[in-house]
Amino acid sequence: MFLRLLFILLMALNIAVGAWLWLGQPYTHIGNSTDPDVPELRLLSEMPASGVNPPEPETQGVSAAGDAHSYSCTTLGPFDTPQDLRNARQALTSRAARTRSRQEQTSQTTGWWVYLPAAANRAQALEQARQLGAHDIKDYFVVGSGDQANTISLGLFRDPANARKRLNEIAAAGFAARMGERSESVPEYWLDLMVADGSHLDWRKYVSASGVGSHSTGCF
Repeated sequence: MFLRLLFILLMALNIAVGAWLWLGQPYTHIGNSTDPDVPELRLLSEMPASGVNPPEPETQGVSAAGDAHSYSCTTLGPFDTPQDLRNARQALTSRAARTRSRQEQTSQTTGWWVYLPAAANRAQALEQARQLGAHDIKDYFVVGSGDQANTISLGLFRDPANARKRLNEIAAAGFAARMGERSESVPEYWLDLMVADGSHLDWRKYVSASGVGSHSTGCF
């Protein structure tokens, strides 16, 4: 009985060793992971240095044409309204190499002011006003607050000739009146054009807005 069990154990051991030798050994050769006739993928870092070339930069805008043409730039304006500016740009965009709209702030005269300089206090300003009335001078106003407090306003005029007439009237009555220009900041609208030299673009044919002029400017 003992010999029979020993024989069975030896047979089982032989079978286990054989299975381990057959199945447990690592592969000695691994084939390609790609199908036949399919090029093998390679990392960029594995490529030789001579096989990698950076892409060429793209040329944009008018620079490509600049090799064959030279350009000059003109400013049109000022336009009275943004709509006048848009109409002009729409009419000229296809006839110029480039266009550009601009808005700038400028100081514009709104009138001329005749006045008596500010008194030291409110009481003195009111006394000056009574003296004006005594000389039969009307249409004046005592400024009560702000930067011009205690100043006596004698009129705001759009026509400088009328302002000087009022100034002379007050001065003739013995008052040291002054005349000053009033202004405010207003927007101006401009259109810049870049055109090829020799194109002879007559922008006046395409701009209907009145009062528009032109002058040369730096290109953009």
